[in-house]
Amino acid sequence: MAGLHRIDVHHHVTPPSLVGEKMRAGAGGGPTYAWTINKTLDDMEKGDVRAAMISLPHPIEVWPNPNDTRGLTREWNDYVAKLVTDYPGKFGQFAMLPILDIEGSLREIEYAYDVLKADGINLMTSIGDKWLGDPHYDPIFAELNRRKAVVYTHPATPHCCVGMVPEIRDSVIEFGTDTTRAITRLLFSGAAAKYPDIKWIFSHAGGTAPFLTERLIRFSQTEKGMAARVPEGVLAYLKRFHYDTAQAAHPWALASLMRLVEVSQVLFGTDFPWRTAVETAKGVRDFGFSESDILAIDSGNAEKLLTKWAR
Repeated sequence: MAGLHRIDVHHHVTPPSLVGEKMRAGAGGGPTYAWTINKTLDDMEKGDVRAAMISLPHPIEVWPNPNDTRGLTREWNDYVAKLVTDYPGKFGQFAMLPILDIEGSLREIEYAYDVLKADGINLMTSIGDKWLGDPHYDPIFAELNRRKAVVYTHPATPHCCVGMVPEIRDSVIEFGTDTTRAITRLLFSGAAAKYPDIKWIFSHAGGTAPFLTERLIRFSQTEKGMAARVPEGVLAYLKRFHYDTAQAAHPWALASLMRLVEVSQVLFGTDFPWRTAVETAKGVRDFGFSESDILAIDSGNAEKLLTKWAR
């Protein structure tokens, strides 16, 4: 299709103030810290992306001043909201929360939706030893369920597994694995069933979850009490979730994902600035989808989920 038409649901930007804090902490480097708005707009233009959903590449809790998570969260959300305003029709916002702070998170949900008019919420798969589905999140999930929120998730490296494999960057293994941990915790804590109106997006084609689906099904069947926590069955919930193509626009990931879900659950995501829209679009096309399926992945599915983009 000619012209800008894709909707990128996995696009990172880094506010200058957070770059400064990270640099002062000696943790600079990488493409996220060299981000500029012009780089984003250029990638969108080259990759026929008409709109990008903005999310933060790291949880607020890992920034150098963890005692001011409310302040950093508000600063981040206001920064992104200004981009949405300054570039009409180009950006949407997945708002961040100070997730270990329940009261602060509930306040930020109210502010994000009622003041900033955010499109959804950005949660990390884990913070410390708390994966999505942990009872800690229940008050937050209850409010998000009430609002029928779209919740985009991004993986993290949990405390347990930092530097586990020598010389291998944590994200190579842990990001896909932590997404699977979060999905599994959501299923078997009962949270997926308890909060059915939350619309989940999982990054990177669901990590290793599609490959491990049979194990998850058997676990629900063989472990006492687990079947009751997934009353519709594991497959029903996995098929209901949404999954993006970020760092997964290749046959090894897509082959497994497409045996699990319908095309309607797949969303175009690039992981910019780590990857580009051009290479992601090529990977989706090279997989062999039909033209109608490509159109659905590129934009149609996102237009249904994030209705502000409907045409």
